[in-house]
Amino acid sequence: MNPVTQNRRHYEDLAIGEVVTLGSTNVTKDMIISFATEFDPFPFHLDEEAAKKSLLGGLASSGWQTAALTLKMLGDGFLNTIASMGGLGFSDLKWKKPVMVGDTISGTATISALRQSKSHPERGIVTIDLDVRNQRGEPVMAMKLSNLVEVRDPAAVVATPSIPYDVTSGHGAQKP
Repeated sequence: MNPVTQNRRHYEDLAIGEVVTLGSTNVTKDMIISFATEFDPFPFHLDEEAAKKSLLGGLASSGWQTAALTLKMLGDGFLNTIASMGGLGFSDLKWKKPVMVGDTISGTATISALRQSKSHPERGIVTIDLDVRNQRGEPVMAMKLSNLVEVRDPAAVVATPSIPYDVTSGHGAQKP
């Protein structure tokens, strides 16, 4: 057992459908300009006058800043409470609405899939669907994120059924 993560939730403690409420972050003008200056120096992230004339209609956070702020909230609200072994990547990233000066973002992380690694049974893979919204409840960003998580007892975990799999009954297909 890893002494660093022994008191955290492990793969066996997670459930598909579990919803974690993330904290919130108020996005300020200084935050937007600071991030954009270093990482995403487009005029609509740096200059209020230029931003007003842009498609965004005002100073807006970089989508990458929104993603970074979301990762911070996800770490604080979930990943730092489980026996996380690191990220595997993300998919289906969608920036749905710009995050503007003064917006407060928050969201949810829903466990959408779990599977134990076949080649490394001491590791599980958790897939998380992220839904990030502004203070008006409007969606601003969504993505899927995959993360490795420690398995407490690799020998005790029931392997994920292989295909073919009967989704309706929840059982592997019967042999004739």
